[in-house]
Order: sequence, then C-alpha cells, then structure tokens
Amino acid sequence: MMQFSATRMCCHRVKKRLAFALILVFLSTSASAQRGTRVLVVDAHPDDETAYAGTIYKLTHDFGGTVDLCVITNGEAGYKYSTLAESYYKLKLTNEDTGRKYLPRIRHQELENAGTIIGLRKIFFLDQRDNRYTLDPHEVLDSNWNIPDVKSRLRKILTEDKYDFVFVLMPTDSTHGHHKAATILALESVKDLPGPHPIVLAGSPSKKSTPPRASTGLAEFPITHIASGQPEFAFDRTQSFGFHHALNYKVIVNWEIAEHKSQGTMQLGMNEGDIEQYYYFDMNPSDGRAKAFALFDMLAKNTYPEVTYPGIK
Repeated sequence: MMQFSATRMCCHRVKKRLAFALILVFLSTSASAQRGTRVLVVDAHPDDETAYAGTIYKLTHDFGGTVDLCVITNGEAGYKYSTLAESYYKLKLTNEDTGRKYLPRIRHQELENAGTIIGLRKIFFLDQRDNRYTLDPHEVLDSNWNIPDVKSRLRKILTEDKYDFVFVLMPTDSTHGHHKAATILALESVKDLPGPHPIVLAGSPSKKSTPPRASTGLAEFPITHIASGQPEFAFDRTQSFGFHHALNYKVIVNWEIAEHKSQGTMQLGMNEGDIEQYYYFDMNPSDGRAKAFALFDMLAKNTYPEVTYPGIK
C-alpha cells in the first residue's frame, strides 16, 4: 500500500512538472511571437528609411525583429546635393552625367552601411530610374518606372516572406511624387495578396513641439485613404537610457543619416525628428489595430538596465 501511494505521489509530481513545463513553453512561444515581428519597408530612394530608423533599430536590436527594405530607385537624381561629397568620393558628382553614372553604386553602398547600423536583414534594389523631383505621382506611375516589373517583384518579396507589417512614407499632397508612388504601389501589392495581409502603416517623423500632421491620404487614390486623419501610433526617439539617462535613439538616427554622405541636405535633418508617427490605412482590417498597438507598446519599453557606478553620482 505504501509502495502504491508513493508511486501515485511520484506520478502526481511528474504531471505537475509537465504542466508547469508546458506553461513555460506556451509563455515563451507567445513572447517569441511578439518579439519576432517581421517588417518590410517600401521606399522610393536610398535614405528614405531614416524616417523609421529609431523604430527599426529598437525592433531589430532589442526585440529580435526582422526588417527588410525594398527601395525602388537608386536615387541618382540626388546629384544636385552632392557638392560636399565630391572631395570625399573624388568624383564630380554634381555634374549630371557623372552623378547619374556613379551615384547608383555609391548610394547602394551608403544604404548598405546605414542598414548595418539599424539592423536591416535584406535590402532589395529594384533599380528604377530616379528621373527628377516632382509632386505628380502620375509622372512616375505612367511613364517613369516599369510598373508591372515593380509590382511583380514586390509581390514576390511579400509572398516569400510572411511579413506582419509594411512601413511606407505618409502620402500627402506636398509629398515627393516618388514617395507617393512607392506608397501607392506597396498598398496595391499588399491588397492583391491572397490570404491574410500584412498591416500597412504610413510613417512620418515629427517634432514634439509640432502638432501631428492631419491627412486623410490622396483624394485621387482611394487606396491611400486614412479616415482618422491622425497618427495612431508613435515611436519616441527621445526615450532615454544609460548613465544619467543621457542617451536616446536620436543618436542612432544621426549615425544612420551620417552614412548618406552623397546627399548633403540629409545631414541637416540630424536631431530634427523627436517622434516617428504612424498612420493606419483604411484598407487594413479594423482588428489589426490591436496588433499595431501591441507592437508600439512593446517598443515603448526601456530594455536597458539602470547604469550606476560606485562613488559616481
């Protein structure tokens, strides 16, 4: 009888331990699923990714997320802003012929360097022509880019990697036509996917002292519509950490901007943006907001322990 009781007790302990282990596995799996968020960024030019640099860095470095970037053009029309880069690269880049010849290779490398800083896993270059600055997306969509090729390659990228989110730049009437076109093509490519779609968010950096930019998208392109007209999510680049909380994520954004040396005006954006704001497109499922809120709640957590040094205040 004693032996039977001992056996029952032993089995009971084993069952309890097994149940506890299963709970731990469940909790670990749930945490991993949240931490392992997968994002595709779709932009028109090398350097557009700076708009989301803080979000990308924290997601990849602190929470084990995966971020890939698809950049549609090589940014060769940026030759006009390459004056200071001429001595650095030892090329007369402000000459249009020279700039258009060499800037694609240069800007590829600059983006690779910047991507290493913020933790990009892959960069897809679609090599479309960066013709000139324009506000008109039709100039890009109707005659500048090879739209069937762009959409085919976007579809392939989106199909091969099951992304949770797609980040694009916020389309407004005053936005560069290339940025508008990139966002439109990303939205159309996501909408055409079979099965569950990734959630598409539009990013726009801003100062804390500036009211959020109100925009409902582009009237001519209903797919860009944003009924709320306001950002619903944000990453705060000024969240502080380190000794005396002297550091924040604007440092990382500055490092990232500094890699784009061929684009002199980019450097003027250092320390400018305090917040990376995100808008929720109407084409997204309404229940996707909870997933987006969970992502940005996670990114708001300070993952760095308090730093102190004995005898130092």
